[in-house]
Amino acid sequence: MTSEAGTRTTPSWPDLSSVARDVLLEVLVHGPLSRAEIADRLHLSRPTLTRVTRSLMLEGLLVQGDNRPHPSAGRPSEMLHVRGGAHHFLGVKLTAERLYATMTDLTTTAVAATHEPLRSPDPDDVVAQIADVATRFPLATGVGVTLGGIALDGVVVRDEHLGWTDVPLKAAVTRATGVPTAVGNDVQALTAAQHWFGPGAGLRSMAVITVGAGVGTGLILNGGLVEGAHGLPPCFSHTLVDARGPLCGCGRRGCVSAYLLTHVILRRLTGRPTYEEALDRARAGDPQARQVFDEAGYALGVLIGTVANAVDPQKVLLTGEGLPLYEVSTQLVHDGIEDTFDDDPALVELDVQPFDHSEWARSGAALAIKATITGTV
Repeated sequence: MTSEAGTRTTPSWPDLSSVARDVLLEVLVHGPLSRAEIADRLHLSRPTLTRVTRSLMLEGLLVQGDNRPHPSAGRPSEMLHVRGGAHHFLGVKLTAERLYATMTDLTTTAVAATHEPLRSPDPDDVVAQIADVATRFPLATGVGVTLGGIALDGVVVRDEHLGWTDVPLKAAVTRATGVPTAVGNDVQALTAAQHWFGPGAGLRSMAVITVGAGVGTGLILNGGLVEGAHGLPPCFSHTLVDARGPLCGCGRRGCVSAYLLTHVILRRLTGRPTYEEALDRARAGDPQARQVFDEAGYALGVLIGTVANAVDPQKVLLTGEGLPLYEVSTQLVHDGIEDTFDDDPALVELDVQPFDHSEWARSGAALAIKATITGTV
């Protein structure tokens, strides 16, 4: 496909049947599988599966790999693998100040990455900058852009960090790059990516909680991402911790956000420290810093316990740039979980993952992969 900018050619994604998409997704998410396993998982007849896998192999999307011994006597099973290098996808993560980009293959394995300051928060300037970055990553089949706001049908309805309202970002980036583009909320994209390609692969339920500049929550239920009718992601950031607590930006006291946001933590400390300096003070036993981080840790535990009460997930994945507060106040986090969760706290499987921004950008690539395979790009 030739881009509208006329600068390069992008590979086209094949027109796959719904059954072929299901087969490809099954191998993509669960790893190498035998034909018998795929047929059993998707309830397909052997002739149908043979026909579909042959077409996927002709398209270069699946390849036969190493054999695996069959549980019963007989020939070893031939394993089918996704050929990662068949297509590449560019993921872009936007913050209020920077652009992060990661190119991955079809399995979301990163092959290149970059980041740079945003030249301007103006939507036209951001689109132009994304297009410039895309020229450094040629041959992308799709682009996925994520940001901290609310996105619905490719339109950024609201992003307070960038100051955007009703920005048709999907159409603009597609036009500027000539590459099919998907746009989504960053926490939702991260949740979907970790469910497909990360610690949540194959789980039927999972919660992702992010802490830092904001407090985000993503949910997987019955094997699918929970998506609101109006583009709103799940929100627990104003869960009450203590009605006598610090004033929250919403006008009430003691919300989770009044304790957990990075800028709130720093505002409560004397001397205007950086986050690293504040952490060092807490680790050194500074009473003020110790109290602020312990209160934040307890609030995080209340948040985790509340989410676990709501959906009973198989796993709670915790991440975000504010994650070091878990390290300095681990016991208070678990105290908050114990005081909030209605059942045995041991049922809450907490998986702490210190992702950096390149992982968030990789989630943009995963968003593009998902949209491409499912035909929603």
